[in-house]
Amino acid sequence: MQRKFVTLALATALAGTAASAQAFCGFYVGKADASLFNEASKVIMVRDGDRTVINMLNDYQGDLTEFALVVPVPVVLHKEDVKTPLRAVFDRVDAYSAPRLAEYYDPNPCRPPYPAARAEQSAVAKSMGRAIAEDRAEALGVRVEAQYTVGPYDIVILSAEQSDGLETWLHENGYRIPAGASRALAPYIRQDMKFFVAKVNLEEHAKSGAEFLAPLQFAFHTEKFMLPIRLGMLNARGPQDLVLWVLSKKGRVETTNYRTVKLPANVELPPYVKFDADHSFARFYLAMFDEQARRENYRVAFTEYFWDMSWCDPCAANPLNAQELANLGVGGVSGDTRRGARVMLTRLHVRYTPETFPEDLVLQETADRRNWQTRYVLRHPAKFDLADCPNRASAERYLVALGRRQEREAQTLATLTGWDVDAIRAKALIAPDGDAAQDIAPGASQGAVDTPLARLWRWLQDGGAQR
Repeated sequence: MQRKFVTLALATALAGTAASAQAFCGFYVGKADASLFNEASKVIMVRDGDRTVINMLNDYQGDLTEFALVVPVPVVLHKEDVKTPLRAVFDRVDAYSAPRLAEYYDPNPCRPPYPAARAEQSAVAKSMGRAIAEDRAEALGVRVEAQYTVGPYDIVILSAEQSDGLETWLHENGYRIPAGASRALAPYIRQDMKFFVAKVNLEEHAKSGAEFLAPLQFAFHTEKFMLPIRLGMLNARGPQDLVLWVLSKKGRVETTNYRTVKLPANVELPPYVKFDADHSFARFYLAMFDEQARRENYRVAFTEYFWDMSWCDPCAANPLNAQELANLGVGGVSGDTRRGARVMLTRLHVRYTPETFPEDLVLQETADRRNWQTRYVLRHPAKFDLADCPNRASAERYLVALGRRQEREAQTLATLTGWDVDAIRAKALIAPDGDAAQDIAPGASQGAVDTPLARLWRWLQDGGAQR
């Protein structure tokens, strides 16, 4: 579906728990990045004192003459305030902060435990001609505060006295915005905000040879720490997704006018989630987020990640280096960010509708510096021969605990996603450790399969629990 009008909020933009001893370690084996969510808005903000930098990823697909970006800003932005950051840095931030899957392997209960291995894881400026005479703009109550070209974008900074006049000006100047936009524009005009307006300069875009539109970055100083999202709801067809990354230097960022909650995390899932096509980790995360957003009635901002960017554990991607951080607008960073640079990254994920998020996001930086991540754990059962086990009592206790743990894992997966728990149990019994699927239902012969669950079942059938 072509999008003809976008704002910050619309960034397909136009154009129980794991053992405490395990901490955050483990083998990193998968992630659920923002690309899982079709047409999700992607915005990276930098906040340092009263300085705000906003980076927007424009993944608009369609006729470029249809592209229009209108963003309320508190001040007039000059050409030096607007840049085109590297698109690849968005992928780096996404990968570094993505919800992740980690796995562990149970020690063999027949011998003493041993330490588990750890995985280490400038375009020439060209003035844009005025499309309409100044007297027409004045008649509509619109003033062109600044205009320039940055990369493939023609930028105009506008102020306006009335929202219907601004809507008319935008229509007359070729910006494909939805009819009735004046209602959404009015609150920003009452706040005396300016409007950052961009459309694609087809000639400059052709010169670049780029397949996709470059991201846009603009910086300004303001006491207000907020992200305008209401304009992005004008042509929304159902709930919208926004993935917002905030780089700050003090602590975790949260919303003040909506609840900010952490997603369920650091829980154990059945190991088959690693390889199963129907219940893969990506499908799990999509289903889990859908379920949690629905339960909250699309009225909260979810924290997906908060971490000191000087390190990670387990690492889904390496921390950003100083050059990448500077490209996003972070100031005062040089050298190796893993040696002394204190840049904190908060990842927020919002699913919202015009009714559930009637106000723009108002944000604040907290004093909380405790690292946190949406991390999910697979614990693979140990493989051993019970008949040859010198510590049979320990092995039997392990098998009983294993059965209870795997039931908890099934219940957890069902609760988080809304999936049928019986179907989950069946998958876990068929292939509990990623081995070839084999039937170990009650009544199967003792030689049918040799997995911990099969051995547990046979042992319980033989009265092991009573012994």
